[in-house]
Amino acid sequence: MTPGGFKITDAPNPSWTYGEKVGATPQGREWLNGKEAGWKTVDTSKVEDPRKLYGLLLSGIVPRPVAFVSTISEDGITNLAPYSWFNQVSSSPPVLSVSINTLKNPTRLKDSARNIKATKGFTVNIISEPWVAQSNIASVNAPEDFDEWPVSGLTKEPSIHVKAPRVRESAFSMECELLQAIDIPIPETGETGTTLILGTIKYIHVRKDVLDERGNVDPGKLKPVARMGGTLYAKVNEGYNIYRPNWKEHGEPIRETTDAIMKSEL
Repeated sequence: MTPGGFKITDAPNPSWTYGEKVGATPQGREWLNGKEAGWKTVDTSKVEDPRKLYGLLLSGIVPRPVAFVSTISEDGITNLAPYSWFNQVSSSPPVLSVSINTLKNPTRLKDSARNIKATKGFTVNIISEPWVAQSNIASVNAPEDFDEWPVSGLTKEPSIHVKAPRVRESAFSMECELLQAIDIPIPETGETGTTLILGTIKYIHVRKDVLDERGNVDPGKLKPVARMGGTLYAKVNEGYNIYRPNWKEHGEPIRETTDAIMKSEL
């Protein structure tokens, strides 16, 4: 367990050896038995209700990190909103992505996307468990140009590089500059259904008390949340290590195992 309380457990199959099949363990056999129920195959081009496809994808692509995005309009109106179609793209240069979906109202760009396109700047703030309720209220389908900050109970902290404030309660915040905005059209109408935002991370603000001795974030101290399907959130309080094999060290036995398997299949 880390000092922050993140529990480190054994990997599901710590004794796995090269070429070992999934069914070699009781857990693996139980998993494979699920195939007896058969498969449901979805042709995405033939789904009549986009909301059903949205729900399926949301429940299957899990867990997802959550970007709590702070923006400001050209008129100076601030906006807060959480987005779980979010991730890091690269570290050099440091770039992240946020996908902003307008499925419920394709004719209206969401405030976040419109503000980012207009002002070229935004902040992404990582949500921690103690204030997940405050962040969730910002997902309300409020009227255009409604400022979610007061009702959230969260605190604006001035940024260094962008006009949009960061969230003071967030222990890990990033100031971002718009790199590219990609509008993804709905095939049937040509209207924008999603805007993919690529942002260059200009500044990172991380609270010292969530860092470990190496200067990295301790997940037990950060207490981040993850999104699942529907309204479901997940705790991030347990994990296990699986180390990436190094070819210099493991290449020979990997090759030997591969050769033996290929010969046996001839």
